[in-house]
Amino acid sequence: MALTIPAPSREDPAADAPGVVVLAGGCFWCVEAVYLDLAGVTRVVSGYTGGAAATANYRAVCGGATGHAEAVEIHYDPAMLSFGRLLQVFFTVAHDPTQHNRQGNDVGTQYRSAIFTLNDAQAVMARDYVAQLNQAGVFDGPIATEVTPLTHFYPAEDTHQDYARQHPDQPYICAVALPKVEKLHAHFPQLLRKN
Repeated sequence: MALTIPAPSREDPAADAPGVVVLAGGCFWCVEAVYLDLAGVTRVVSGYTGGAAATANYRAVCGGATGHAEAVEIHYDPAMLSFGRLLQVFFTVAHDPTQHNRQGNDVGTQYRSAIFTLNDAQAVMARDYVAQLNQAGVFDGPIATEVTPLTHFYPAEDTHQDYARQHPDQPYICAVALPKVEKLHAHFPQLLRKN
């Protein structure tokens, strides 16, 4: 089993004040599946960030020219989880942060790695954590993850919500999402929902 990525060297309660984090790490089906298994996560919404409302739809975003990223909006209870812990899960199991504008066979800016921050505390923590991981050399290459303020989050169509749980036998889910969930269970058993 690969080594778990170290946690952020510090926490900041101000980063948890919104109780929301928005992350992009490739296909939103896979990132959503990881976070739905965490105790303390109250809701996960798949959607689009970084582009205009008029083109915030699956067909347009998949074309790669809208400026959006497929992302997930994670709502959580700060008494059970922290922004820092959610970032640790993001870098450990949710995606490969060294891939620029892609995740595996999913290629394009819509699959970029990004942390969309909701306040200054989240921005500082996210940048510090990326620097900490780069300095520690935990990955084979530099981290490509963008840290940028959230401007808009557009929920995806209903068919894309809770997709992995609704389609567990779909080949893409079996090949890409399920291994991420299994990795979460192996690395963070203490964070999982009990049921």
